[in-house]
Amino acid sequence: MSLPSTGTSSEEADQKKGMKTPYEVNEVPLSEKGVEIDEDFRYNIIHACGHNFSADKEKGGSFDLPADIEYMIDKIGGLKIEDAIDILKKAYKDHYQDQNFPSDVYLLIHDLLDKELYLSKGHTEKEWTEESKIQAGLIYYYSPYPEVRTVTSPLDIEDVPIETIRSYILGIIWTIIGAGVNEFFMHRKPRITLTAPVIQVLLYPCGKFCEHVLPDWGFKFRGKRFSLNPGPWTAKEQMFSTLMFNVAISYTYVSHNIYVQKLKRFYNNDWVDIGYEILLMLSSQFMGFGFAGIVRKFVIYPEKCIWPTAFPTLALNSALLKGEKHTENINGWRITRYHFFLVCFIGMFLYFWIPNYLFQALSTFDWLAWIKPQNFNLAVVTGSQYGLGLNPIPTFDWNIIDYNYAITIPFFSQLNQYIGSFIGFFAIIGIFYSNYKWSGYLPLNDNNIYTNTGELYEVTEILNKNSQLVESKYQKYSPPFYTAGNLLIYGAYFALYPFSFCYTVITEWSTIKNSFKVFYHQLRHLKLWKSNYDGFDDPQTRMMKKYKEVPDWYFLVILVICIVLGILAVKLYPAQTPVWGIFLILVLNLLLLIPICLIFSITGYSITMGVITEVIIGYLRPNSGLCLMTLKSLSYQVDNQAESFIADQKLAHYAKIPQRSVFRGQLIAVFFQCLTALCVINWQINNIPGICTDEAENHFTCPKDVNFYSSSVFWGVIGPRRIFSGLYPILKWCFLIGFLLAPLCAALKRYFPKYTTHFEPSLIIGGMLQYAPYNLSYLTGGLYASYAFMHYLKKHYARWWEKYNYVLAASFSSAVAFSAIIIFFAVKYHPKPISWWGNDVLDLGVEGGEGQQTLLNATSVAGGYFGPRKGDLP
Repeated sequence: MSLPSTGTSSEEADQKKGMKTPYEVNEVPLSEKGVEIDEDFRYNIIHACGHNFSADKEKGGSFDLPADIEYMIDKIGGLKIEDAIDILKKAYKDHYQDQNFPSDVYLLIHDLLDKELYLSKGHTEKEWTEESKIQAGLIYYYSPYPEVRTVTSPLDIEDVPIETIRSYILGIIWTIIGAGVNEFFMHRKPRITLTAPVIQVLLYPCGKFCEHVLPDWGFKFRGKRFSLNPGPWTAKEQMFSTLMFNVAISYTYVSHNIYVQKLKRFYNNDWVDIGYEILLMLSSQFMGFGFAGIVRKFVIYPEKCIWPTAFPTLALNSALLKGEKHTENINGWRITRYHFFLVCFIGMFLYFWIPNYLFQALSTFDWLAWIKPQNFNLAVVTGSQYGLGLNPIPTFDWNIIDYNYAITIPFFSQLNQYIGSFIGFFAIIGIFYSNYKWSGYLPLNDNNIYTNTGELYEVTEILNKNSQLVESKYQKYSPPFYTAGNLLIYGAYFALYPFSFCYTVITEWSTIKNSFKVFYHQLRHLKLWKSNYDGFDDPQTRMMKKYKEVPDWYFLVILVICIVLGILAVKLYPAQTPVWGIFLILVLNLLLLIPICLIFSITGYSITMGVITEVIIGYLRPNSGLCLMTLKSLSYQVDNQAESFIADQKLAHYAKIPQRSVFRGQLIAVFFQCLTALCVINWQINNIPGICTDEAENHFTCPKDVNFYSSSVFWGVIGPRRIFSGLYPILKWCFLIGFLLAPLCAALKRYFPKYTTHFEPSLIIGGMLQYAPYNLSYLTGGLYASYAFMHYLKKHYARWWEKYNYVLAASFSSAVAFSAIIIFFAVKYHPKPISWWGNDVLDLGVEGGEGQQTLLNATSVAGGYFGPRKGDLP
């Protein structure tokens, strides 16, 4: 093949000829554009790219063709048929059993590769030639995936302003605001979140304001001029600022450590000062950054790693910045993306008041349980608040419908997870009604731990002043007990870790092997200047090759610095944490991070490291809650931040933001996030009376911090040896079950490909994790929406879906966040309740906490308590 392999040949040359950006249009007759091909072929290319400019005009008329469509016409029209067939052969091999690759396109490629078969179906040789070129051209010059083509462009212009003074200033300002708000409300029940799409919407008018108001003042540095106002606010500036706050607006997981260690109601460690907080915060937040540089070869550059959760952000950026005209007809729709976004945003903003304030029964629509509110068994099966949520119409609240990213992640991912949750439904029913391990004496499906009398577990009853276990107190009190829902979750977690690791290694071995070969080759020959892109030749990567890369050693230096900071934190302060524990966490993440990120990048499903870390540390460092909390936070945050950094880097990859720009922006943003978080945390601890107690003002009861503390006691103070040997021995066998299932499921995928194309067992197991306190009611509505948008519309109205789907996702999520914040401060901060049946029904019957709440009564058991006898507790 004589096709270009890098972005420095034909594509780059085309872009440097003065060609317009992908956001500009050119109104000239089609006959005057590109290479000399006939009009029918030209229109087929336009339609294949997802456009329909010819709907209301005769052929040969004047059209508003974007520059990216002109580019694709030129490339596909000039593609040799021999090269097209080679491309299709490679694609047919590479995308075998690729769940995200369109099945109808895969079958079409199969037919095109068998020319005689294609012609026998009534097609002409001209149609075979043109269709082969179109499919090959889309794959080689654009993307094999319609989702990616929807939110990206096959063109890139280098000289668009990106790292401007105003983009840095706005990125830092919104990082501070977003991180501050999210950290502040993280410790409230329910929490309020400023999401990236919300800030993206707020960022856009700020950028336009700077464009019109700031003077063109600047300076020169190394021959390049930096100005306060270099001109119009660009899409790349918007995306660069978005990348900054996107990686840094979430709450900091290590805040749990600070709350739990400093507050009197928890560990009350008076030695925790600002020095310890800074060391722990910087170490945990940046350690994931170092891992991102190591993992990127495996999960960013491979074309199969599409990262579906990035698409709404890209779509919203395009809707806000991309200029469109009302000439294109898409399935009868002419509205531009931007106007579509505004209409959907306003509509959802207003509608959200109904299920969340005016008629709250529409949010948790427990109509089956309302038939007999006091019927315990009915509430167990159908209840959204108490039970397992088996309800065909569970909600009219978009916030619940989109709980699992209904119109963002692929339909096969939603379906597999729902199958797992449905299996989990019967498992919990079986556990509960058989009273397995005394679960019948406890509520069905919540995430608290309980005593042997059915009361909430008070861990202070078994600890000394150093927060360590006192055996005599423990023997007089009670072991902790899990509900049926919690038992299923922990069993599924323990099966998922070995399964996902083994299964991913088996099924994605070629991808992992090739990436390791590249990595090993670089280390062996010490060519640190060698491109990370070597071995990757998809269209998006070829366009990125013209930008300077970030060398691997940059990330390694950051990782080393973070390790040093972590060691200082545990050596200078009495954290009861050995240094070898930090290196254990690094090794654990190095082993599991690649399969975890691969699963996330392909399916949109994220697996966290928290639970497996609890068990391992509980065994290696028994009876130390402080050690478990420290290492759990490091492990969880390394995994979480690495995923966040990598997802941002994939966003930049799609948006053609240079690697070094992203590197600088992310470093600066996370640093400001750390400072902001520490200020907010310490202010709350010192200024909110009763924080993290039931008496806290404005519901700052810290549900996640309480869970974090309970886990430290359950797996740290009590320890997994007691849990696995005495209380719940079945849990330890779940590791073996997961390990044995992996080769079996991999064999099914390999030897029965016709029936297992969309079979993803990791997601099925992951679907079981949706319980305690959530249930099927949070997934059923999302499954309907996913089928409608991610399957039916995508298949039958592909062009509409490509243009509007991710804009709709971004508009709804932004509107929900805006509306929720305004509702909170307007009518809930100083409560203004509306009392009528549509709101009061939620508090009635079993669902509302009235009457029977457990299957069996603990006080009726001999001795007044269930489980092992006191004095002989495991």
